[in-house]
Amino acid sequence: MTTKVGFIGLGAMGLPLAKNLQRKGFAVTGFDIDPARADEIVALGGSKAETVADASKGNDIVITCLPATPHVEAVVLGEGGVLANIDKGALLLEMSTIDANGTDRVAKACAAQGTPFVDSPIGRLVLHAEKGESLFMVGASDENFARVEPLLNAMGTAIYRCGGEGMGSRMKVVNNFLLLTIAEVSAEAVTLGTKLGLDIDTILKVTGGTTAQNGQLHTLMVNKVLKGDTVPGFTIDLAHKDMTLALTAANENRLGLPVGAAAHAVYSAARATDLAREDYSSLLEFACRNAGVKTPRTEG
Repeated sequence: MTTKVGFIGLGAMGLPLAKNLQRKGFAVTGFDIDPARADEIVALGGSKAETVADASKGNDIVITCLPATPHVEAVVLGEGGVLANIDKGALLLEMSTIDANGTDRVAKACAAQGTPFVDSPIGRLVLHAEKGESLFMVGASDENFARVEPLLNAMGTAIYRCGGEGMGSRMKVVNNFLLLTIAEVSAEAVTLGTKLGLDIDTILKVTGGTTAQNGQLHTLMVNKVLKGDTVPGFTIDLAHKDMTLALTAANENRLGLPVGAAAHAVYSAARATDLAREDYSSLLEFACRNAGVKTPRTEG
């Protein structure tokens, strides 16, 4: 029997995930605050919901993939939200990158009404989601994991179980703290090299051949800002949000993150500019502006 999936949040990451589910045999009903985004699900044979409530009813699994903690809590816990409308026995799969305390609140609300819950934030880039190559960090019981595993396999190629409910969210905070800090350092390194007169191809070849090689420079920036493309897969604003999640978690646990705090300050400054809603690879644009050099571009 075909698994019915309500997918709420068809943003840069959510839409390709939902499309892959529909392509691979699941019956997807999509909802987004921009109704036109669900049209791509309909074009593949899926359905379009007019409200969160409609996307929550009549499905075996309801997925939320939303920008931040307040959005998740409003959509899941609010009046007319998921928990007020989800079918008895249906599972909530929460895939947003949010405060782990927010995940815990949602999990607790699900438990109170007997709704199975899994948190599974997404790793890798939009370009990977489009190809069905995402990575998932899963917090779940064995029973609930078995229910969502076929969906995760349809959307990605790597699944990591991180522990019980809430541990996927905690792993995602750590992962994004690391990658976003590396992205800022990579932007600074390329800016320094440019200021010193090195061409970008030389910088990429040499750093790619040493332990300086990293995904932020050699995958993200190569495919985005170094091609002159800053159309957002993941914005500076959202990157700032994720860095804030990490620093908040550290503060709650009396842990200092001095290098991360410095990187967070750069994101804070960048989001005060016209780059706020550009792809976070445009950190390189920001660094080059500040250095008074032209942002380098690769050919092609």
